[in-house]
Amino acid sequence: MTHVGSCFCGAVKLEVSGEPQGMGYCHCSSCRSWSGGPVNAFSLWRPEDVKVSQGGEHIITYNKTEVSYRKSCAKCGGHLMTDHPPLGVVDVFAATIPTLDFQPGLHVNYQETVLRMKDGLPKFKDFPEAFGGSNEMIAD
Repeated sequence: MTHVGSCFCGAVKLEVSGEPQGMGYCHCSSCRSWSGGPVNAFSLWRPEDVKVSQGGEHIITYNKTEVSYRKSCAKCGGHLMTDHPPLGVVDVFAATIPTLDFQPGLHVNYQETVLRMKDGLPKFKDFPEAFGGSNEMIAD
């Protein structure tokens, strides 16, 4: 299955194909600040499954750390995705892909949360071990 998404003004369009490698919520201060909300809903994709189909010349990149290269539209400022090269995934904001059936499986960086979510999903203090985290959980 292929999903199509775009920035706020529509100048940049992207496609994601196949199935996401994971979906969930990030509570870290960087993601909250970047997304403009109390939590960021993410969908993780293999880099080869994410393609810019239009307007690539309008994409600008900001990287606060070597782990996250945040991409947005230079025309409207609309957020598109975040490359995570050390992790081998691209985070495409769930809201950027309107046809994606968002099925979150976990919370990460829950130690930084400003919005407690009682949804029964696993809540990692930082990250799962597979992503270099402590694998430590926080109770609902």
